[in-house]
Amino acid sequence: MISFIVCLAVLIGGYFVYGRIVERIYGPDDRQTPAVRINDGVDFVVMPKWKLFLIQLLNIAGLGPIYGALAGAQWGTSVFLWITLGTIFAGGVHDFSVGFMSMRHDGASVSELTGIYLGNVMKTIMRVFSVVLLVMVGTVFAVGPAGLISLLIGNQGGTGLLTNTYFWLAIILIYYFIATFIPIDKIIGKFYPVFGICLIVMAIGVAVGIFTHGYTIPEIQLANLHPDTTPIWPMMFVSVACGAISGFHATQSPLMARCCSSEKESHMVFYGAMVSEGIIALIWAAAGSAVYATTGGLTTGLTAMLANGQATCVYDICTKTMGGIGIVLAMLGVIACPITSGDTAFRSARLVIADWFKIDQKPYLKRLYICVPLLAAGALISQLNYGVIWRYFSWSNQTLAMIALWTASMYLFKNAKNYWLTAVPATFMSAVSVTYFFCAPECLHLSTAVAYPIGILAAAIFLGLFIRATLKEHGTVTHFKMMHHV
Repeated sequence: MISFIVCLAVLIGGYFVYGRIVERIYGPDDRQTPAVRINDGVDFVVMPKWKLFLIQLLNIAGLGPIYGALAGAQWGTSVFLWITLGTIFAGGVHDFSVGFMSMRHDGASVSELTGIYLGNVMKTIMRVFSVVLLVMVGTVFAVGPAGLISLLIGNQGGTGLLTNTYFWLAIILIYYFIATFIPIDKIIGKFYPVFGICLIVMAIGVAVGIFTHGYTIPEIQLANLHPDTTPIWPMMFVSVACGAISGFHATQSPLMARCCSSEKESHMVFYGAMVSEGIIALIWAAAGSAVYATTGGLTTGLTAMLANGQATCVYDICTKTMGGIGIVLAMLGVIACPITSGDTAFRSARLVIADWFKIDQKPYLKRLYICVPLLAAGALISQLNYGVIWRYFSWSNQTLAMIALWTASMYLFKNAKNYWLTAVPATFMSAVSVTYFFCAPECLHLSTAVAYPIGILAAAIFLGLFIRATLKEHGTVTHFKMMHHV
């Protein structure tokens, strides 16, 4: 189990070492934050740092680092490397960047930040892209728990309305409306830190259970162990998603950026929450690798269990590693966690639209103008195939992360800071996103012989365009200074 322990130690060390490097580059200071300066009692509300950390963790995590890590473990223990290195050098940097930039721009959503640094065309694309993504996420995280609740009640002998999935879907959507509409400190601020603690406890319980129940975590093998020989690149890098880097986080970080009392909280709230999510993902990837049998070295046992549904797999692992208490935590995890991520997805969508159309969110009526159509759209999307929605979410999620990192790169350049901090992971994620688009079954489904070179070429072009933009901007600034001197 040396590989697992080393990766765990690297993740923890990454928070204290690389996280501080990120913080030093961005340079938080003592200026007033939007939470203090604006403080509208609805979205801009000062909350304690420990609460912000737990809420951010719950918002960005939910079941993402569990489902994604288990899916990634199908390729074998090489997933440990992506979770560890991706979290430190890409995911943590991504989350910190968006949260910090949002504080510097009055709590602006990621689409508005994109417009400021990448232009109006990209701003429009990101506005539409992020709202669609958020509504899809919210809907996915409503349909899954609704089906599970009705199934559990049916298995316990329940009948009638209580076993109807649509009944529970309606209940969840009504809750979404309430949580999206009311001030952030009324429900989210009071109860979500508790659910964040539960998410951590569940991961710790699984980790301890692996050791106490005699399971052995395999060492890292740099080989493709997927039973269907699905290529590691780029499929594993997209499947893990929230466990390493996720564009969804770019929509969530501004929520907490509007509640920070100091920019210096960014290290713990944004980078720290992402490292914590990476640790949770590492534990679940280890559990998927340790609990289930392999055939000829391939992860056939895990793949077969996942075929029965991700929630079933989570339930099975919790039961095998923790016994009775594991069942309770598993039910809490697969029901409460997605719901709490779903409602903040809709809340983020409301804020993106409010920023888009400059709608003041303090008056109740103006919040209603946005909340009602959003939830109606969610109700309509919930009728679509769950699997199809999730597959498109996976790709769009990583594409959003790519755009957010390029936005941060331009921010750092314009502020004369080390932009390679974000430009390197932005280039990498560009290759991931474009390659996936060309070879994934739900996208163009071309051969890897075609998709691989296109993905690498696209990443090189994006990097070239960024460098060209910096040189052009640098030339303009130099020319201005010379004219001013003359």
